[in-house]
Amino acid sequence: MTTPLFRDDAYLRECEATVAAVTPEGGIVLDRTVFYAQGGGQPGDVGTLVGPDGSAVAVTNTVYGPDRTGIVHLPAGDAALGPGDQVTARLDWDRRYPRMRIHTALHLLSVVLPYPVTGGAIGEGEGRLDFDIPEGGLDKDALTEKLNDLVARDAAVSARWITDEELDANPALVKTMAVKPPRGTGRVRLVEIDGIDLQPCGGTHVRRTGEIGRLRVTDIEKKGKQNRRVRIALA
Repeated sequence: MTTPLFRDDAYLRECEATVAAVTPEGGIVLDRTVFYAQGGGQPGDVGTLVGPDGSAVAVTNTVYGPDRTGIVHLPAGDAALGPGDQVTARLDWDRRYPRMRIHTALHLLSVVLPYPVTGGAIGEGEGRLDFDIPEGGLDKDALTEKLNDLVARDAAVSARWITDEELDANPALVKTMAVKPPRGTGRVRLVEIDGIDLQPCGGTHVRRTGEIGRLRVTDIEKKGKQNRRVRIALA
């Protein structure tokens, strides 16, 4: 089982860890990690695992194992690491931080457009959400202005946990139709943007909306009779 340190502090850039297992495909499972595992539309982190002798193994992606308790770091080629080895897990922060900014911005987009979310994805400095929206025009400039107004509030972003039963009693917290909050541990993580938004989310976010910086809506696509894809980017 891997302790996901990124859940409690998304700003940790590295940690000391022990190799817990190596998968048959060569993936490296650590007992603890700062690497976000791919899920919820957010890509897995990349970076390096540095051994005690200073040798570095490049991590090209991070994913959950089959039972979702272990987090697997996928190396570029064969890695001379085995169970019990001590490593320093070091993030590629320049890749992670823009994703944190965009992920938080997508929460704001779900407030500006209060419709059911049918899909989403986070890229490099950009992202998108798909909405179940009846026929009607959406204006890029107007949406951009509303998003940047929320960013300018510099609202605090925090996380807390509730039980599965509490979530069941408050189904309106879940905005996504296609992706449901992960269950199985008996609790669900809520991300709150003070005075603006509250929803289940396991991703990484910035501490305040002001860190997002200026945004722009880059495209609005029609993806079916009622589905609208809205793309945003860091300006």
